Amino acid sequence: MSAIAASPRWIAILALLTIAVAGSRVVVLETRVGRLALVDEWERTALAFGQEVDDARYAELRTLSTHAVAYGIGTALLNGPMLTLAIATGVFLLFGAASQPKASFSQVCAVVAYSSVPLALRQIVGALSTYVSESTASVTSMAIWWPTLNEASATARFAGALDLFVIWWVMVLAIGIGVLYQRNARRLALTFLGAYAGFALLLAATMAALGRTA
Repeated sequence: MSAIAASPRWIAILALLTIAVAGSRVVVLETRVGRLALVDEWERTALAFGQEVDDARYAELRTLSTHAVAYGIGTALLNGPMLTLAIATGVFLLFGAASQPKASFSQVCAVVAYSSVPLALRQIVGALSTYVSESTASVTSMAIWWPTLNEASATARFAGALDLFVIWWVMVLAIGIGVLYQRNARRLALTFLGAYAGFALLLAATMAALGRTA
C-alpha cells in the first residue's frame, strides 16, 4: 500500500478487474444454466423481501434473463468503477478534512482500487460456482458453515449476508487507509467490520420481518 500511495496509478488495475468480472459473468449468464440460476436468484430475493412471484412475474423474470450481456456488463461497472469512485469519495471526505498528512484524491482512488481485488475475485468465483452448481447462492458467504440452518431464519440470513471475501476486502481497505492517513489499521478494520456486521444484521432483520419462503 505504501508503494501504491507513492505511485497512484489505478485506472489500469480498475479496468483489468472490471473486464475480468464482466467477462466471467457474461460467459456464464449467456448459458442456459446461468440464465436459470439468475432467475432463481431474482425469485429468491423477491420472496426474501415479501414480494409475490406469480406465473406472470416469473415469466417476466425469464424474459429479463435473456439480456445477459447488458446485465453482466452493468453489474461489473456498478461493482467496479462506480463503487470504487463512491468509496474513494467517501474516504476522501471523511478522513481528508481533519487528517495529517493530506492524501490526494488520486492516492485514495489507487488504494481503494487495489483493495477491491478481493471483491473482483468474489465476483469471478461466484460466476464459476453458478455454472457448476446451477445456482447463484453464494459459496463465499458464512452461511456455508451452517448448512443445517433454516434458510428463512434470521440467523441464516445474517450469516448469508456476511461474506468472507467482503471481510477480506474490508481488512485490506483498512490497511490502505491506515497507510494514507497514518491511522491504526487494526482499529480501522474493527470499526469497518462492526459497521458491516451491523448492516448485515439490519438486512437480516428486514428480510425476517418481510420475507417468506419459496
